[in-house]
Amino acid sequence: MRQLPATEAAASQRGTSGMKRRFSFRLELDPSRSSAPWWTPILSVALALLLCAVFIAINGMNPITVYMRMVTGAFGSSFGITETLVKAIPLLLCGLGVAIAYRISIWNIGAEGQFAAGAMGATAVIIYFPDLPAVLTIPLMLVFGMLAGGFWGLLTAIPRTYFGVNELITSLMLNYVALLALDYFVFGPWKDPQGFNFPGTPMFTEAQSLPVLGTTRLHLGLVFALIAILLYFLTIRYTKWGYELRLIGANSNAAKNAGININKHILIVMLISGGLAGIAGMAEVSGVTHRLMYGISPGYGYTAIIVAWLAKLNPLGLIVSSVLFGGLIVGGYSVQTMGLPSSISSMLQGAILFFLIAGDMLSKFRLRSGG
Repeated sequence: MRQLPATEAAASQRGTSGMKRRFSFRLELDPSRSSAPWWTPILSVALALLLCAVFIAINGMNPITVYMRMVTGAFGSSFGITETLVKAIPLLLCGLGVAIAYRISIWNIGAEGQFAAGAMGATAVIIYFPDLPAVLTIPLMLVFGMLAGGFWGLLTAIPRTYFGVNELITSLMLNYVALLALDYFVFGPWKDPQGFNFPGTPMFTEAQSLPVLGTTRLHLGLVFALIAILLYFLTIRYTKWGYELRLIGANSNAAKNAGININKHILIVMLISGGLAGIAGMAEVSGVTHRLMYGISPGYGYTAIIVAWLAKLNPLGLIVSSVLFGGLIVGGYSVQTMGLPSSISSMLQGAILFFLIAGDMLSKFRLRSGG
């Protein structure tokens, strides 16, 4: 082989190393990126639809036809829209509760248990004070449901504040405690003696039920949810307390150095967070099922976590994402006539959560070129 001159060989080596440097990339953690871009939720939903479309196609169905059936089932008629809103009410209230806790970096995944506690608190009013007029019954149910949910939230906040116990563990475990307590009441002391062994309380009377819109199932709980969203927006945006919450979430050390009592805020926020989920439980028993019953929640508290994450804690985003997931639930029922199980909505929810988490993780890194 011909030997290259020294100068030509050196130039060739420099060119090769330059090309290596030019086409060399690496991922680096970027501390300046504290959150994912605004378009991450939209991309997550789109990717989830594409992924689930693959599984639908494998089952021999046309994904576009299935998705169109879900959309028309949830939003294609007045019945579908009202049913979607009925499902969105507990998702919005629980999602708002989860979002408030996330504001100060508290991972409240106990909305399912707080929802059940609120349902039990509201039902206790009916069981022990059955003859009260509607003008007193509904407000008392609201108060007791909110207090029961708030108390369940405090059971997570107190160990976190005073003993440093991870709130992920306590809030998750308390879900099972609340659901088992609900089972105890509906199978035991609160069971309807004339219910043919059905695990549920006696049916509520009209005076014990939330008013509904016409002949639909859309009930007053929607007003509760919208008022709560408005108060959340005004509090976070325009009050000193809201500013303190935002500061704690952004930099807890700076908040502590500014003299903010973080433990006090954790207790208050978890009380409110649980109370909102408790209101959702009250609205469900009084506005939809009209009794406390086994399996009252199809997982509203867990779905609310995805709702809050998808909304990026934004008030308007919470409304949009709760309606979206309410539509997924209702649309999942409508595809059963096509031979698909209603659990397709759960598959979509799980896929959306997967891509949301992946997007948040990847957004913290930056692709850099060079050696």
